[in-house]
Amino acid sequence: MKRSTSSAKAVVIGAALVGCAPAFAQSSVTLYGIVDNGLAYQSSSTSLGSTSGGHSVVKMTPGVWAGSRFGLKGGEDLGGGTRAIFQLESGLNSATGAAQYTNALFGRLAYVGVTNPAYGTFTAGRQYASYYQLLSPYSPTTWITGFYGAHPGDIDGLDTIYRANNTLEYTSPKLYGLTVSGSYSLAGVAGSVSQGSTWTTAVQYAMGPIGLAVGFSRINNSTSGGGAWGSDSTTSNGGSQIGVSALTNGYQTARAQQRFAVGGGYTFNSAWDVTATYSNVQYIPGINSKFTDTAIFNTGGVVLHWKPVTVWDLAAGYSYTRATQANGIKDSATYQQFNLSQYYALSKRTGLYALEAYQRANGKTLGTNGSSQIIEATATIGDGFNTTPSSTGSQFAFGLGVIHRF
Repeated sequence: MKRSTSSAKAVVIGAALVGCAPAFAQSSVTLYGIVDNGLAYQSSSTSLGSTSGGHSVVKMTPGVWAGSRFGLKGGEDLGGGTRAIFQLESGLNSATGAAQYTNALFGRLAYVGVTNPAYGTFTAGRQYASYYQLLSPYSPTTWITGFYGAHPGDIDGLDTIYRANNTLEYTSPKLYGLTVSGSYSLAGVAGSVSQGSTWTTAVQYAMGPIGLAVGFSRINNSTSGGGAWGSDSTTSNGGSQIGVSALTNGYQTARAQQRFAVGGGYTFNSAWDVTATYSNVQYIPGINSKFTDTAIFNTGGVVLHWKPVTVWDLAAGYSYTRATQANGIKDSATYQQFNLSQYYALSKRTGLYALEAYQRANGKTLGTNGSSQIIEATATIGDGFNTTPSSTGSQFAFGLGVIHRF
């Protein structure tokens, strides 16, 4: 009996000690990734800036439906509803195993921050700016991909290629359907807080079947007065300016890029939904730029998504881009793009997809890097063919692929 009494006392004391022990914060880390490989046919392929020698090509194209990647993300409970969060994400070429970015292991994402459901989220590091974060639900890339379906050359930055270094970003909690976000990316250029910086702001309303967002983005060249895009510009990759395509090849010495966009969507039922976007993009010259007038591109686009059964997702898209008359160009360039996509889910993590796209370019644009030569506009589907546009005014592309998520 004495032993039993002693054992009972020990259990009670032990339970009391456990109850009085300090509570340690709960933390978690998740390893995740995507592997996406496919084959593509392109009707005409030439190097950027060339208008001759285009030939059809069949090639392997990794990361079409979703960029191949692996990453780590997680957080720690700090109490009172506040959590510390982080994400590290590395892109890769899943056809060769090569890294997406040279000298940048986690070139897709690398940030840390804090979040609270009552006060919002603050993050610091390399990440998507507020402009993309709140407009992305209405981007054409959701169902017709950025590779084939981004507006020509991704002129308005609605695909995932625009990430900014050294970014401080705040996003409010959702209140009555409304979310507000703002970001500022520091270039660290001596003597100036604006050279090389990126700043964006966006507002989103989402309630029930309706969604709407508006965003503004300003990307500054760190080289004073324009000219070669500085290596410390917050959206550049090793000194090469992001966003160069057949549309903007003549304007890559800009002092700044400026984007304004509006996007919206409506869900009719479990099978049908539609999204639409409008954007105004400006390439602004400086005293060292090789063009003199601001180049302005206006784009409108729409995507219709249909999910007839659980395993199928089908979509069709159209966009129209028009450049304004500037820099001696009277017959300004226009680009019309048509897209179709089909996705079949083999499971929750694995799927097969097919994509078709056609683009027709008309009118005139500036030659390579702002030379005074005015040339015929050439087609460049989505943003997957930015470095290999057509040598003519038309381009057709078709792709098949498989994607697995883990």
